[in-house]
Amino acid sequence: MDSLLNKSRPPVFCPGCSHDRITQTLDRAFLNMGLRGEEIAIVTDIGCSGLFDTFFNTHAFHGLHGRALTYATGLKMAQPNLHVIVTMGDGGLGIGGAHVLSACRRNLDLTLLVLNNFNFGMTGGQFSATTPSTAQVGSGFLNRLELPFDICRVAASAGAAYVRRCSGFAKNLPEEIENAVRFDGFSLLDIWGICPGRYTKRNKLTPQIIEESLAKMPPIKNPVPENQREEYGRRYRDLAAAQKQVSPPKKMTAQFDPVERKRMDVVIMGNAGQRIITAGEILCLAGLTAGFQTTQKNEYNITVLRGHSITEVILSPQAIGYTGIERPDVILALSQEGVDRRKRLFASLDNSVLILRAPGVAIPSCKAEILQPNFKSQKIKSTDWALAALIVLAKMNRVIHLEMLKTALKYKFRNKILTSSLDLLERVRTD
Repeated sequence: MDSLLNKSRPPVFCPGCSHDRITQTLDRAFLNMGLRGEEIAIVTDIGCSGLFDTFFNTHAFHGLHGRALTYATGLKMAQPNLHVIVTMGDGGLGIGGAHVLSACRRNLDLTLLVLNNFNFGMTGGQFSATTPSTAQVGSGFLNRLELPFDICRVAASAGAAYVRRCSGFAKNLPEEIENAVRFDGFSLLDIWGICPGRYTKRNKLTPQIIEESLAKMPPIKNPVPENQREEYGRRYRDLAAAQKQVSPPKKMTAQFDPVERKRMDVVIMGNAGQRIITAGEILCLAGLTAGFQTTQKNEYNITVLRGHSITEVILSPQAIGYTGIERPDVILALSQEGVDRRKRLFASLDNSVLILRAPGVAIPSCKAEILQPNFKSQKIKSTDWALAALIVLAKMNRVIHLEMLKTALKYKFRNKILTSSLDLLERVRTD
């Protein structure tokens, strides 16, 4: 084997671009390590560095701008034996900065090659996170307003165990790449290069200037002593193996005949604290006991302890496609805020629709059948109104029946909660 380069797709970089040399050098590093194509995954970003996945006969994944490390993380966790190499430009580095920091903190065995040519070369030569403040670039004066990013210092402070700066023209670049790939943990190689298509048209930059500039940079001891620790993937697998095995989910089998074998849409409108979502889940479980397909769609405030809470439940003998409800068969109206949130539903209702209205809730004018169980006179707390409304439905033989509901409660609850729920089932009246 003399090369892993894809002969049917040779590199297409601008003449003099350092990316071309890095491509050839990366291939040489793979050969020096004796790696086969099936042992390598190259994950690329957007930009000129994003072309690397097409140039090699290896596994490959082409991602979104700044997000290459997220895909690489998934690949490495799923296939720990792969050598996963990420190529990213300084543009993607800035855009995906949070992902870079996470990779540094995590220490998963990935190698990030930052192809740093100090500008967004593919999109017009705009300034990037590493562009010097004195450079002339395609985005006017904006780079004068920001300090350039020293990725190696940032990566080391974020926890990266191996960080190096080097020139894309260095004679020892194959060894630099090989050392980074061989490192057991997250390694980052900041490779400085030249973009002749954009950057050097306005700025003087040569391999010699790069070497001189690198020599002036503060040194970083490698591997970074304070960041040495066990590789993330191996540590994860060790800890995961020691965890108590999770019990498989219980199976809900069909054991009852339904009230009616047809699709039924139920909307429960209430407030935070009324256990509306739980009631929807119980209704779904009850449907499953009769062999129905079920869906539940919830809406509630981000401040989960106040405001409206609404759940839409569909029970159907056939597969359910769209899960929204435009015309419900039953509405459980348990709070004014919930009703106000779904006012539009009421105008089209006819007398085939049943509404169970809690005390004090005003319903928009409609043709539906409206019943008002007096939960207050039965001394039922508002936190139990949603379950009480399901009990009323079951006792009326609408949508579900009592055996379906009892089985769902026994599946959902245990101990004191189950006892109190079954007690409520006995106490609730339909009047």
